Amino acid sequence: METKRKVAFYTLGCKLNFSETSALAGVFADNGFERVSHYQPADIYVINTCSVTEQADRKCRQAIRKFIRQSPNAIIAVTGCYAQLKPEEIAAVEGVDLVLGADAKGRLFEYVNNMNAKSRARIFSCEINSVDSFFQAFSSGDRTRSFLKVQDGCDYQCAYCTIPKARGKSRNPSVASIVDEAMKIAASGTKEIILTGVNIGDFGHSGNEKFTDLLKALDRVEGIERFRISSIEPNLLTNEIIDFVSQSKKFLPHYHIPLQSGSDRILKLMRRRYLTKLFREKIEILRNIDPYTFFGIDVIAGFPKETDEDFEDTYRFLEELNPAYLHIFPYSERPGTASETMEGKVDSKIINARVKRLNGLSNMLHRSFYSKNTGREEEVLFESAVKKGIMYGFTRNYIKTEIPFAKDLAGNIIRVKLLNISENGNMNVEITDNRYL
Repeated sequence: METKRKVAFYTLGCKLNFSETSALAGVFADNGFERVSHYQPADIYVINTCSVTEQADRKCRQAIRKFIRQSPNAIIAVTGCYAQLKPEEIAAVEGVDLVLGADAKGRLFEYVNNMNAKSRARIFSCEINSVDSFFQAFSSGDRTRSFLKVQDGCDYQCAYCTIPKARGKSRNPSVASIVDEAMKIAASGTKEIILTGVNIGDFGHSGNEKFTDLLKALDRVEGIERFRISSIEPNLLTNEIIDFVSQSKKFLPHYHIPLQSGSDRILKLMRRRYLTKLFREKIEILRNIDPYTFFGIDVIAGFPKETDEDFEDTYRFLEELNPAYLHIFPYSERPGTASETMEGKVDSKIINARVKRLNGLSNMLHRSFYSKNTGREEEVLFESAVKKGIMYGFTRNYIKTEIPFAKDLAGNIIRVKLLNISENGNMNVEITDNRYL
């Protein structure tokens, strides 16, 4: 019996990367490869990279060296944002065989399968402005939820961001093709889909369709009971989108909205397309519709020229908005961005201190949101994963719950009462659904 070749995947960065890795892994599986953990020996290692921070770049280089020590003869293929931005830098790392840019990612299996042994690193890439293809992808393997890629690239030129250089112009497939992908996900028994992309509110550049057209079409897909919008720019979160989501039984009261700074002066330096007034108005509209809506907010600490006063403006603004969670990024200088050459760089110790304060605020806001929901009845989609006899699940408004394991709960949406905050920081619940009492 012929032994299957083994392939391992290592993914850095966003949920979009994870959906793409899953699609790449599916091609290998369809062609007879056995997927193993990246902690195990393998014949091929695929690294799907991020390049949002220098730390992400460093993790990629560390992974390459680790995999070569683990399996000295393994073929190492690197793709993703770092591979598009700095292919020569990656190719110079000892042990790398293939570096695939944005246009070559979808053909990764073809390139790897044609290699029988390690060789001098080969680069397959092109100028990012010429990339116009769309690599369709969704994550699989988790029977509870799937991340579905609906858009790629970005036409914005925020001063700190490398993504337009790494992923190219904003583009998307047709609504019909995305619905086809959603139907495949539904056929696998998955109940929840999270829509992901680089700038999903910009959907529509590749045709005459709008983001709301996509939402309405997905809302009709049978078998999928829940949809979440992963992240959407505040200036693209239109009243039409808000109205549709508020009336839909499938799209959930859960928004992740990038702010980046609560100082209008810094927002202008960042080249963001809104000011705090618009951001506040969006939150107020959503909260008036449903006071229990979950808001996650991105914020960057230590952008060049951010003074103590600017930071305090951001801190107070976030306190006033009272979101459920903050996703905090220490400013990281990225080559080729406008902020790289800006004066007024903030000392790293000051950045770390600001991150620490924001982390403390986030913890307080998160706990406050959970406390506000205590005593309410909600619907939870329970996961099959179990840890120390406990199973977990998320409410419609993204509260993580826990309950002693019961096999018949896994993969089902069940009515519960939110009791109190657990020792793990989750929410203890009791079943109120008559079907499971």
